Amino acid sequence: MKLFFTIILFLSVGISATFSQKNSISGKVTSAGEPLPYVNIYLKKTKLGTSTNENGFYRIKNIPDGKYTLILSSVGFKTKSVKVMFSSGKAISRSFILDESNSLDEIVVSGTLKPVTKANSPVPIEVYSKTFFKKNPTPSIFESLQNVNGVRPQLNCNVCNTGDIHINGLEGPYTFVLIDGMPIVSGLSTVYGLTGIPQALIERVEVVKGPASTLYGSEAVGGIINIITRKPSNSPALSTDTFGSSWGEINTDIGLRYKLSEKIQGLLGVNYFNFQNRIDNNNDGFTDLTLQNRISIFNKVDIRRENGKTFTIAGRYVYEDRWGGETNWKKEFRGTDVIYGESIYTNRWETFGTYQLPTTKNINFQFSANGHHQNSIYGTDFYDADQFIAFGQFIFNKNIKENQDLTLGLAYRYTFYDDNTFATKDTNGVNNQPSITHLPGIFVQDEISLNKNNKLLLGARWDYNSLHGSIFSPRVNYKWNSKDNSDIFRISIGNGFRVANVFTEDHAALTGAREVVFDGELNPETSWNTNLNYVKKFYPGNSIITLDASAFYTYFDNRILPDYDTDPNKIIYANLEGHSISKGISLNTDIMFLNGLAINAGATLMDVSITENGIKTRQPLTESFSGVWSISYSFLNDFKIDYTGNIYGPMRLPLLSDTDPRASESPWYSIQNIQLSKRFSNSWEIYGGVKNLLDFTPAANSIARSFDPFDKQVVFDQNGQAMATPNNPNALTFDPSYVYASNQGIRGFIGLRYTVF
Repeated sequence: MKLFFTIILFLSVGISATFSQKNSISGKVTSAGEPLPYVNIYLKKTKLGTSTNENGFYRIKNIPDGKYTLILSSVGFKTKSVKVMFSSGKAISRSFILDESNSLDEIVVSGTLKPVTKANSPVPIEVYSKTFFKKNPTPSIFESLQNVNGVRPQLNCNVCNTGDIHINGLEGPYTFVLIDGMPIVSGLSTVYGLTGIPQALIERVEVVKGPASTLYGSEAVGGIINIITRKPSNSPALSTDTFGSSWGEINTDIGLRYKLSEKIQGLLGVNYFNFQNRIDNNNDGFTDLTLQNRISIFNKVDIRRENGKTFTIAGRYVYEDRWGGETNWKKEFRGTDVIYGESIYTNRWETFGTYQLPTTKNINFQFSANGHHQNSIYGTDFYDADQFIAFGQFIFNKNIKENQDLTLGLAYRYTFYDDNTFATKDTNGVNNQPSITHLPGIFVQDEISLNKNNKLLLGARWDYNSLHGSIFSPRVNYKWNSKDNSDIFRISIGNGFRVANVFTEDHAALTGAREVVFDGELNPETSWNTNLNYVKKFYPGNSIITLDASAFYTYFDNRILPDYDTDPNKIIYANLEGHSISKGISLNTDIMFLNGLAINAGATLMDVSITENGIKTRQPLTESFSGVWSISYSFLNDFKIDYTGNIYGPMRLPLLSDTDPRASESPWYSIQNIQLSKRFSNSWEIYGGVKNLLDFTPAANSIARSFDPFDKQVVFDQNGQAMATPNNPNALTFDPSYVYASNQGIRGFIGLRYTVF
């Protein structure tokens, strides 16, 4: 009998163990045939969840019997929900495909200062994920933006290759660049700030086209580029990306997640770029590509507080040594008139963060500070500048009603700027007098949901500039969407303003080629902008198609433009006695097929003009048409091919005089690239390809009189104008400002990525 009960007990335990066995689900998550790492996967209304690893695989174990909703979400991709039934210790294998970047459900923050889905944002925002930029790997985010429709990286100098970002034809100083929503890249660093951001740490880039001064203040006139970095909590333990080119460029990105304690996580990033080859393929005696040695260190820390409030702080340090010039230039010639060179030393530090106040109200304190020192030589002209900017703002957000969301902000910016030019001299031009600007401001934004299909956004900002007085910036945004969000229409009207500092923003003002002249006091620029946006999404066959069309119109008063034409030996800066208009239309198309083919294409047609004294002219260095494309296809075992490119229409170029033999317009030109990549299951990925397939470079005579950079053989008249001589029949002077594209031709590249989850 005792043996009988022992057997019964043993069988009961076995049966109980069998029926209490837990369920599991596992599989792979992909997009356009490529594995998606770090996708959040969880069972709704439970604490069960996980994230995909670097190869897109996931597994959730110990799931009790029952019916569940499985949620898959990742920034830059459309959230997916799936019904799943578990019973009797079932092990389910399920793989999923998520829509790639630019889907309507992406989370964005740039338009309203708070996270909302892209479809619900009343402000049209374009989002580009890290996957998008990997299709054409570059040493800096500055170059990566060449494949964004309506955005063009513009080189401002043939010699030192500094540049800025144009949005819809507007010059670089009109573009406001932020990191994690903080105004980091501005003023003196505009030219250099987009280089050295470790791309291994970039989660996505948000682009807003048109004035956003209501939320961001001065400089946000042409648009916003907001670089969103990864959170330490969803970053890989280690990520490395190294590539080199046949020209000798070497670029390395390293990202490392670390944990200081249970409550403190950090993310460390390092970018190193080096190029030291003196290449002169166009035989003009000058380097075709600036030699560079750059290192950038980025650190971001998230502190988990007991009350669940946010506290994030980050910092970055950048050092760069770059030079370009005659190929036999050496450091010993820096600042002399023996051999021409442009040498720039840059030291820059930044810190920024967000602290949510420990109150029952939703109040955030956002802060940033940066210091920038630049030591530059342009031929014999020395430019030494220091800039310090401190910024802080309180943001209060409250839902007044179910359909009304109110945001109030109180901001302050302090700017210190000093250099060795007459820009910081006193009124007598004798004593040094650094520029100090105080800019307090207050803004309000009211987002009203009229109903499920209509939303209205009202905003206004008041700033007081200590040098120029009060500035008021209102804006209105309206959005309509269909019930299923397959159709979205937006209209926005806004005002922008900008207080200019020529020496911190325009590289042409620094070169030794022309004398800088200010015609009167420079007043703040103002603009009014209207933007119409329509988004259509539909699903024909085995594909997803998104159409995004926009029309824009911007009217400027007091615009400040460099005048190259009045005097070939001068750059004259003055407020425009008239107006300037930027108008045009753009279209973006995303087509994703379930077979692994993805197509992204866009085109912008625009007219940027200047009207002064009744005469209308095209703005220099601005194309009337531009187009971009990206075609990707995944095949075989984790092979992928990417074909990217852009095309630009003619631009009006700055000539020295009517006798200048150089072309007055640039030709149509296209930069095209191809890449083949292979991912291995052990977290390795190898890639390589060819850049500038068509081997396009500007004309060899882009630099006027490159053989006489100090104008030693030029004869000037009593008014300082160059005279025609047998050695100089066209009466030219040395001029490196005639530039619209890089002199870097076709080249191969190869790279390697390694990631540990």
